[in-house]
Amino acid sequence: MEIFNEIKFDSQGLIPAITQDIHTKEVLMVAYMNKEALKKTLETGNAHYYSRSRNKLWLKGETSGHFQRVKEISIDCDLDAILMQVEQVGAACHTGHQSCFYRSLKNNELIEKQANTQDHNKFEVLQQVYDVIVDRRKNPKEGSYTNYLFDKGIDKMLKKVGEESAEVIIASKNNDKAEITYEMSDLLYHLMVVMVQTGVQWEDLCNELMKRR
Repeated sequence: MEIFNEIKFDSQGLIPAITQDIHTKEVLMVAYMNKEALKKTLETGNAHYYSRSRNKLWLKGETSGHFQRVKEISIDCDLDAILMQVEQVGAACHTGHQSCFYRSLKNNELIEKQANTQDHNKFEVLQQVYDVIVDRRKNPKEGSYTNYLFDKGIDKMLKKVGEESAEVIIASKNNDKAEITYEMSDLLYHLMVVMVQTGVQWEDLCNELMKRR
C-alpha cells in the first residue's frame, strides 16, 4: 500500500511537521504539510509546507533564500506527525532568529533567549566555500587555482595538504594567532578540495564528529 494512504492526515488533509537542524539537533520550527507538500519535499529534497493562513503550498526559502535541505524524514508511531532533519540555510524563523523557538516562558513572561543566529551562520561559510569548489569542478573557470588543483589531480592536492599542515605547525610554534588563523584557513581550503575530489561532504564529517562527543 502506498505510504501516503497510511499517513494520518487530519480532517483538513494536514499533518504537523517538526523541523530540526541535523547538526545541532535544535528544533527550528513547526509547520504543516499536506500530501502535495510532502511529495514535493521527497521529490526535490527541499522542505515544502502548506500555509493554513494563505491556503497554499510554499517552498521554504522561496523568497528569503533560507532553504532547508532535507536530510532525513521520520514519522511517529501513530503516523500522525513528521520529524524532518535539515541543513538550514540562513535563519529558519521569519524574524531572523535561527529557530522559531527563540523565547522562553518564565514567570508568566516571554523572555527572549540570547541570540545565536550569527554564531550559527558563521559556519555556513564552510559549506559556501565547499559549494564553490564543487561548482569550479563542474564549471571550470580560466585562471582558477581550484581548477589548477583538479587538473593536477589527487597527488598535487595531497602534497598541498602536507605543505599547509607544516605551515600550521610552524605558525602554532610561533604562537602567532593571526598567522595560525591564516595558515589554518589555507589548510581547510585544501582539505575541502580533497573532500570534493573524494566525495566526502561536511555532513559526513559532522556525523563522524558527533560520535566522538
